Amino acid sequence: MGELAGFVHLSAGQEAVAVGVCWNLRRDDWIASNHRGHGHLIAKGMSIEAMMAEIYGRSTGASKGIGGSMHMADPSVGVLGTNGIVGAGLPLANGPALSAKVRGTDQVSVCFFGDGASNQGTFNEALNFAAVFDLPTVFVLENNLYGETSSVEYTHRVDRISKRAAGFGIPGQTVNGMDVLEVLAAAAEAISRARAGHGPTLLECLTYRYYGHYEGDPDNYRSAAEIAAYREKDPIELLEAHILQGSFGEPEKLRRIEEKVDREIKEAVAHAKASPQPDPAEYRNGVFASGGE
Repeated sequence: MGELAGFVHLSAGQEAVAVGVCWNLRRDDWIASNHRGHGHLIAKGMSIEAMMAEIYGRSTGASKGIGGSMHMADPSVGVLGTNGIVGAGLPLANGPALSAKVRGTDQVSVCFFGDGASNQGTFNEALNFAAVFDLPTVFVLENNLYGETSSVEYTHRVDRISKRAAGFGIPGQTVNGMDVLEVLAAAAEAISRARAGHGPTLLECLTYRYYGHYEGDPDNYRSAAEIAAYREKDPIELLEAHILQGSFGEPEKLRRIEEKVDREIKEAVAHAKASPQPDPAEYRNGVFASGGE
C-alpha cells in the first residue's frame, strides 16, 4: 500500500523460538537480534506501539523513526537491538556477557541469528571468544532452511549446524523450533548453564518462515507444497492443541487472548499512523557522542 519505507522481514512461523527462549530470561538479561527480529523483541517485553511506530518511521518509534524495521533497540528491557548486517549481532552479544562476568552478576546474553549468519566470520569469532572466556552467551540459531534465497543444502556440508559447536569445545544441540515446549526446555538448560558460570551453548532451532525473505520477495525458490507442509506444523496451533488436550486451558480463554492481541496490534497501527514524522533536524542526534558536532 506504500505506507512503509524500506524492507520488512516477517518472522511468521518462527514464533516458538522467540517465546521458548525469552520465557527463560529475566528483564536484566540481554538479547541481540537480526533483521527478522520482531518476534524476539515482543517476547523480551518491548513495546509493540514503539515497534510499530518505528516500522512506520514515526517519531514515537523505538529509534525515533530513523532506524526502521531492522534497527530497533530498548535497553530498558534488555534489547541490544535488531541489526541489518547479517551476523553482526554475534560479537555484540558477547559484550553484555563479558560485562556480566567482570561485574560478577549472573546475567545472560542471548544472540538470535539465522543459518545464513552461521557462515559469516563473526560466527566463528564470537563463539570462539565466548568459549575461551566461558562467557554466559547463548547462541540461538534459527535455521529456517534458507539464507535469503539459498537453501542450507547448498551452503552447509553438515546436516546439523549445531555440530560446529564441537570445534569450539562447547555444547551444541538441535531442537524442533516449531515446538515451543521443546525450545523452552532446551533453552532453560542452556541459559541455566550460562547463568551458573559454565559458559556458552549453541542451540540450533529448526524452524521455517512462511513468507519470502522480505515483503515483496517473489519467493520462487520454494515450492507451494513445501510451504504448505510447514504450515501444518504451525507453532501456535501446536501449542493451542497441547493446551486443550492437556486440559491446561479452555477454548473461550484462548479466544479472549486472541481478541486481546488483535486489539493491541490494531491500536499499535493506529498509534503509528497518527504519530508525526521525525524532525529532520534531529537526524544526527545519537550519532556522535558529543551531541552531533
